[in-house]
Amino acid sequence: MVCSCLVLDSAHVKVVRAEETAQELLQRAAQTAAKNQSEEAVGLLTRAIAFEPNLAEAYYLRGRENFRRNQIDASVRDFEKFLELRPDRKSSLWELGISYYYAGNFDAGAKQFEMYQTFDNNDVENAVWRFLCSAPQVGLAAAREELLPIANDPRIPLMAIYALYQGRKTPHDVLTAAREGNPPPEALKTRMFYAHLYLGLFFEATGDREAAKPHVAKAATEYRINHYMGDVARVHHERLTQTK
Repeated sequence: MVCSCLVLDSAHVKVVRAEETAQELLQRAAQTAAKNQSEEAVGLLTRAIAFEPNLAEAYYLRGRENFRRNQIDASVRDFEKFLELRPDRKSSLWELGISYYYAGNFDAGAKQFEMYQTFDNNDVENAVWRFLCSAPQVGLAAAREELLPIANDPRIPLMAIYALYQGRKTPHDVLTAAREGNPPPEALKTRMFYAHLYLGLFFEATGDREAAKPHVAKAATEYRINHYMGDVARVHHERLTQTK
């Protein structure tokens, strides 16, 4: 009996130690990701998962970092595994919808953004990404008719962007709205980032790839923000410039 307990206790110590190591790796990976060191972060997260295969947050963070590395299929797999472990997060995982879009899985992307609408029904970006996933399947006119309803996203110039995708405003209107009120430099930078990103995506969705390029380039470089959407702009810019 004593020997058996000692063996069991020893095994228990090993399990606890592995979990602690996985958590330490997860924390280091988060710190590394914050420094924009995605390759190193993915390596740390892969080690954490080897220690603890059901560590849900490791898959979520690795999904984000794989997207930032333009490894879209790996990003999708990680996000899907995260939801397998954390199904309660299904409605809020907008990042998966974006990864589905870049993977060309437009139907799954559209459904993910429809689900996110039940989590936040006042997000213009969600409506736009659902439009971008729907347009290749049903056409521009139908996608415009099926735009998710948004009442008043307070971020400038998001409502102008929404009106653009509805067909009620022009690209010039979006840029004018972004500059309204003489905002301070950092606020203007953020506004111009969103304006140019969604103008670029709009032009590409409507078939004018060449018109899209300078807008996406500005969002990815001149007006880039320190946010996941800043990485979306960068990844999109890379894909536009690398793909004929």
